[in-house]
Amino acid sequence: MKRAAPRSTAESKTPTTRKGYMNSVQQEAGPRQAELLQNIPDEMRQRPQWVVWRLEERDDKVTKVPYIAGGVGKADTTDLMTWRTFEEAAQALGTGRYSGVGFVFSSGDPFTGIDLDKCRDPETGEIKEWAEKIIDALGGYAEVSQSGEGVHIIVRGKGPNKKRGKVEAYSSGRYFATTGRVIR
Repeated sequence: MKRAAPRSTAESKTPTTRKGYMNSVQQEAGPRQAELLQNIPDEMRQRPQWVVWRLEERDDKVTKVPYIAGGVGKADTTDLMTWRTFEEAAQALGTGRYSGVGFVFSSGDPFTGIDLDKCRDPETGEIKEWAEKIIDALGGYAEVSQSGEGVHIIVRGKGPNKKRGKVEAYSSGRYFATTGRVIR
């Protein structure tokens, strides 16, 4: 998958705290938010595998809970009947009821998502060397994660759902909160 060329050259900085943090998409409100979402590759936006999500507190931990875009209730990453088109998700996000949009990985698509945790300084945008090597090796579409402290890479190909240290990979049954904040 080709990396999208960012439609905006300004790199936003994302202040975060562990509890009650703002996400990068919420900070990019209005027209800027829509512009960032357009950075997501067309190949992904054309698939009806989108949800909206809200930051909610569970057991003293903030988590991203997926919801059905334009519907009622929570989305399920294993139930395609709870997923919608990108346009429906973007429209639902525009209502202000949700924190962002997310892409669901399934066995029926050609994608794997790689999540690199705690590898980016949200103030400077600097990415740790170990993560840079992974980003460069994989190519694909790479964006700043919702927290501003990580990176999501989406590539064509399938692999096992696996977590090892600060690196997670998923090709089904999970979703990534997308930001459109392209790296490079």
